Amino acid sequence: MITVHHLENSRSQRVLWLLEALGVEYKVKRYERDKKTNLAPKELIAVHPLGKSPVIDDEGVVLAESGAIFDYLLQKYDQDFKLHPKKSDIKNKDYLFWLHFAEGSLMWPLVMRLLHKKVIEKSPFFISPIAKAIFTGIEKAYLSHTINNAFQYIESSLEKNTFFLGEKISAVDIIMSFPLVASCAGRANMDKYPHVKEFVKTIKLNEDYKRAIDIGGTYAY
Repeated sequence: MITVHHLENSRSQRVLWLLEALGVEYKVKRYERDKKTNLAPKELIAVHPLGKSPVIDDEGVVLAESGAIFDYLLQKYDQDFKLHPKKSDIKNKDYLFWLHFAEGSLMWPLVMRLLHKKVIEKSPFFISPIAKAIFTGIEKAYLSHTINNAFQYIESSLEKNTFFLGEKISAVDIIMSFPLVASCAGRANMDKYPHVKEFVKTIKLNEDYKRAIDIGGTYAY
């Protein structure tokens, strides 16, 4: 049986959703974040040297990294291609793109923006103006353009179809869910991306998504 090492308020929720959609039997070992640092607990290091989540253990096969986990699970358990296209399918290139875009191009600038806000919030009052000036410069020089460009591309893609590969939900919708749900739940102005907002509303109605939330726990975005 697969064990999912699941950290609260983390991207590992997507792995639970994928397993629900695949109909694969699994169990969850849940971890709580450190109350002071908000980091993953040290117990995760015993599971994988990176000490991060998600991590799965499939009868001795221990694997970290969301994209790698998705690829592994789909290759092994989605042999009828319910959630991902065959390599010969014309949609395969789009599947590969979105599978890696979620973490490779989208998540890191969003995380960087979040970290900047956290640093400013936690900085002593006499340092805060300096930190704010530095991070405002980074935002203007790079982050704002990068994030806006990514969301414009996502919006144009969802303008054509309900989901990223068409009118049927797939694994890339699952892996793209976290950054989009988090963005719509945060302070970002998402009104200019109506199709992204509609996508988030749609996936939240998915029964597998709702079961995964029940199992993994609600998010504090």
